[in-house]
Amino acid sequence: MSELGDRLKVFTGRSNPVLADRICEHIGIPLGRARTESFPDGEIIVKLEEDVRGRDCFIVQSTCPPVNEYLVELLIWVDCLMRASASRITAVVPYFGYARQDRKSEGRTPITAKMVANIITAAGVSRVIAMDLHAAQVQGFFDLPVDHLLAAPVFLAWYRSHLTEIGRLVIVSPDPGNLKAASYYAEILGGDLAFIDKRRQSGTQVAMSTIVGEVEDKTVLMFDDMITTGGTVIEASRILMDHGAKAVHIAATHGIFAGSAVERLAKSPIEKIIVTDTVPLDDRVAPLLGRLVVLSVADLLGEAIKRIHLNQSVSKLFDQGGNGGKR
Repeated sequence: MSELGDRLKVFTGRSNPVLADRICEHIGIPLGRARTESFPDGEIIVKLEEDVRGRDCFIVQSTCPPVNEYLVELLIWVDCLMRASASRITAVVPYFGYARQDRKSEGRTPITAKMVANIITAAGVSRVIAMDLHAAQVQGFFDLPVDHLLAAPVFLAWYRSHLTEIGRLVIVSPDPGNLKAASYYAEILGGDLAFIDKRRQSGTQVAMSTIVGEVEDKTVLMFDDMITTGGTVIEASRILMDHGAKAVHIAATHGIFAGSAVERLAKSPIEKIIVTDTVPLDDRVAPLLGRLVVLSVADLLGEAIKRIHLNQSVSKLFDQGGNGGKR
């Protein structure tokens, strides 16, 4: 492992240093030494404190809020490593901001996800590692290799260890479009399957919602890629409880919790909220203590980094019981 640590360097931006530390613990190497500072006018500077010439370098930086600041910081990191003669630079972006802007939903609007991919590529990145992109097609926006990891193995491992206390389980898709992924989770966990069918009454603004499948007296589990405002899962949880569900669990890879999401979730009937550490959480989630569970994806990311460095297959990471039906 000493030889691995000499050729492989993992650095962190300021978005998620705790996750970067955990990744290095899994690999068995120290975190790369560097400083990231802001000038009084808001400009950012990165200073490497060790030699990276000819090294295989990975920079861990989620582009979570403040999205634009962390995105620019990632670009500066890449430029710094490139000018320091790193042999290869891989951007490890556990949460990829702007992934939801993956198409033109109406006229005269940008496809920002493609623009961000272009900028990261132009900065000098050789490869990208991302986790649970909101739209899988964002992989194709990059003209370089992208390893799209999924947090499903982490969620499945947690739920397998808690099946006894959960009891009767039903996996619910909040809409028909996510039914394939829900079906996969139901098969792996041995639960039933249901989905929420939402329609609008003709000539009115009132939403008609029905449950296709049986949820009465069962623990409902819904999987999603992120919780931003919480509106969708909160509405779904109320519908499910109205239909007799015993409890509602929400599992989402990225806990963004924007705006008043925490306060709204705290008032919701959701019993358990499971997220990962792709996005750092702070004291603002205090109202959710007791029902919030944070799982780490550090081992998954660390294993991907190690395999890429050693030119081994990364696809094996998808064969551990969790592709979520999205491969």
